[in-house]
Amino acid sequence: MLPDSSTLIVFVPAALALLLVPGPAVLYIVARSVDQGRRAGIVSALGIALGTLVHILAAALGVSALLMSSALAFQAVKLLGAAYLIVLGVRKLLERGTPRHVTQAPPQALSRVFYQGTLVNVLNPKAALFFFAFLPQFIDPARGPASVQIVVLGVIFVLMALCSDGTYALLAGTLGGWLRDNAAFWRGQRLFAGGVYIVLGVATAVSGGSKK
Repeated sequence: MLPDSSTLIVFVPAALALLLVPGPAVLYIVARSVDQGRRAGIVSALGIALGTLVHILAAALGVSALLMSSALAFQAVKLLGAAYLIVLGVRKLLERGTPRHVTQAPPQALSRVFYQGTLVNVLNPKAALFFFAFLPQFIDPARGPASVQIVVLGVIFVLMALCSDGTYALLAGTLGGWLRDNAAFWRGQRLFAGGVYIVLGVATAVSGGSKK
């Protein structure tokens, strides 16, 4: 069942405002795009979207309520997500990067990029808490089961996110391709990408920011 127009008039601008603020998901996509190009950025955005759908289904089924009621569960999942991002960053920093006109390391398989994007989002408990807190504000009990309405609104959010995240990926991938022709940038790009992953991991562990 589709939400009525009055609900969408409030929901769409609210969701758009959240999506336009660069946060962990956006920075992850940007880092992937700069590191490996637009295709990898788009694929990572698709992975993030799949992770978002997992949290939406969890919210609809009430799983997010468990995270909210258990500080231990929240902390465990948060630290798992933070550790995963930090590991990605450390691996990137330890790579032996060289300018592309000398040699080029084989890019990661897009399937792995997709998997990592999904896992990064699934292991972010703030995403679960975000959807549990955000989506029910737009539920009208008179219009049917709340779980169905949450899924419908969540899918709308994901479609909007794919548009905004895809734009970030295309822009970052295009800019990254131009910058990688510069030898100085190539020497520093692994530090940039690795640093982004590590900063995201630390931010996930210590901050209480928003989903995106």
